[in-house]
Amino acid sequence: MRIGVVGAGGWGTALARLLVENGHQVKIWAYEKETAAQINKFHYNPRFLPGVELPSALKASNDPDEVGEDREMLVFVVPSQWLRGVASLFKPYVSSATLVVNAGKGIEVETLKPLSAVLEEELGVASGQIVALSGPNHSEEVGKRFPSATVVASPDLKVAETVQDVFISSYFRVYTNPDRRGVELGGALKNVFALAAGICEGLGYEDNTKAALITRGLAEMRRLGEKMGALPLTFSGLSGLGDLFATAAGRHSRNAWAGREIGRGRKVHEVLASTAFVVEGVPTTKAAYRLGEKLGVELPIIVVMYRVLFEGCSPQKSVEALMSRDRRHELERLD
Repeated sequence: MRIGVVGAGGWGTALARLLVENGHQVKIWAYEKETAAQINKFHYNPRFLPGVELPSALKASNDPDEVGEDREMLVFVVPSQWLRGVASLFKPYVSSATLVVNAGKGIEVETLKPLSAVLEEELGVASGQIVALSGPNHSEEVGKRFPSATVVASPDLKVAETVQDVFISSYFRVYTNPDRRGVELGGALKNVFALAAGICEGLGYEDNTKAALITRGLAEMRRLGEKMGALPLTFSGLSGLGDLFATAAGRHSRNAWAGREIGRGRKVHEVLASTAFVVEGVPTTKAAYRLGEKLGVELPIIVVMYRVLFEGCSPQKSVEALMSRDRRHELERLD
């Protein structure tokens, strides 16, 4: 298949490499001209995926024409708040026959829409053409061919199965799911709770605290998801519990890293300015907080994270506030 990968960050590069290894003709679009040049000349992406050799068959460009033209599939791997603008560059190359895959994770803050809805609007395609790819997938580990699993989701399962066949490999296990809304929400919200887990670690707390946070974060994820029409069971799968565990506990997680730095006393803006990577949990916290208010969903961890990130509240006092909430049943339907 002729595939264009839009976004040459670590995850986009790892997926492009995997697709070439699977026998597809792949071109990758890089925002930075120097990144495209390094991929073409040296077959490495040292800024975003260091230490991983790329196949010479992978071609990179900063020109949307070169990457988008005559592609049967476009895979978008773009930071959530930039997706709409980048997608508009590729609209001329999309038809009713083009498969569109979104491998980014987040919620558009301005509209509170999932990324599949952003692509549907900007590209003018049918909803069933768009597949969400999400799971516990650190680019560094997929780049090293470590055994990994992911899920591809579309309301049209036949489309999801086509994408499954394109991506599945000896080290990358791919499952399908018709619940695209749940898969996207799980992939987005886990970054908020990974930030929170990092803050707990930065404050000096250990496993008990992080386990409690991850478990109750999963409950909030499910609660908001159900309100938005997602299937509760989806959040027990790869894009929910799986991704939440990998991102909150994994050593490659930039969101957990950012949380640790904040927990140790650094200001949010200082942490964000000190890395070339996007910390998706920050804008997603704002979007999730607004969704909770709009839909009337109780999201205590998300509310506390919003206050820490955007209102300057003390992380230590925020943990104390969570611990002093009114007592509750664990099984929410008993409340």
